[in-house]
Amino acid sequence: MSALSMTAAVAREPGADFSLETVRLDAPRPDEILVRVVGVGICHTDLSARDHRMLLLPAVLGHEGSGIVERVGADVTKVAEGDAVALSFRSCGQCRNCQAGKPSYCLQFMMLNFAGTRPDGSKAIERDGEPLSSNFFGQSSFATHALAYERNVVKLPPGVPVELMGPLGCGIQTGAGGILRSLDCAPGSSLVVLGGGSVGLSAVMAGKIRNCNPLVVVEPHASRRALALELGATHVIDPKAAPDLTAALREIAPAGLDYAFDTSGIPAVIQATAAAMGVRGQIGLVGGPPTPDGAITLPILMVMAAGLTIRGIVEGDSDPDVFIPELIEHYRAGRFPFDRLIRTYKFDQINQAIHDQHGGTVIKAVLVTG
Repeated sequence: MSALSMTAAVAREPGADFSLETVRLDAPRPDEILVRVVGVGICHTDLSARDHRMLLLPAVLGHEGSGIVERVGADVTKVAEGDAVALSFRSCGQCRNCQAGKPSYCLQFMMLNFAGTRPDGSKAIERDGEPLSSNFFGQSSFATHALAYERNVVKLPPGVPVELMGPLGCGIQTGAGGILRSLDCAPGSSLVVLGGGSVGLSAVMAGKIRNCNPLVVVEPHASRRALALELGATHVIDPKAAPDLTAALREIAPAGLDYAFDTSGIPAVIQATAAAMGVRGQIGLVGGPPTPDGAITLPILMVMAAGLTIRGIVEGDSDPDVFIPELIEHYRAGRFPFDRLIRTYKFDQINQAIHDQHGGTVIKAVLVTG
């Protein structure tokens, strides 16, 4: 098999627009799967990788892809040519965490998802002899084609809109998994979700599945607060209009909250919420801080006396092979309408889509190649 000429959105400088370029993608190796990308979500992690040089630039990013399998390597048995798939993060399958069903904590996670190369150091994409960092999250799906692996492809059932399924591979499963997996919120428990973006609103839908009550969303954008109420929130708080967030939360849940799920990464918001937690309350953190050295400070006695648990969450503790099909079943049954978060753009509108998403007018932008 020869290399493939394709169009990719290339990140060349931190903070700069992506450039659409014709590049060459390696033919699939025995363990690789060539996917024709039909849709790919834009995630904050893509922009962080570009702007904070998480991998060497220039690079092809993108890690919420979905599409159709076009070729498979000789060792691949999980999917076949013509299968519709969603792409997720890559894991090794061999370490103790993968073997325990916790692939999002794979001991090789950083190398497999952020190195910008295959494990042997090779790059799968080049332009006129210039190697481009590739294999981002085992896919680099800001392109018309991507190379993926058995560990990070999930076969989709017939009848679903393939172009919308990519965000299930990261942002959507992070929010829903944070509630259904990581925190495992008990039915009828109280929950606050900090931030009403795609991750936060996915958590709201999952909270409704668990019948959380009260289910509170803290979000500055009025349109997102309104959508949160439609998706299952019982209360919403505008933090700009609530100078004392602790008091506002205590008014809703006088005995303290059972669970909090933070997507904001804002230390002051997390600290104020911690003071509103009930006995043995649990706080899950998925939001990246505004600066790499962002930190929270909590009184030790408060944490100790309340039996408070604070935990980081990666990918919602999801095993994509198990959890993505579960989310699709909730979606088809009308319990998880994540498509309401999505606005689609043509692939060549990537920079406009990023601008709209960053400005808050779009919750989840998905680029479609067709």
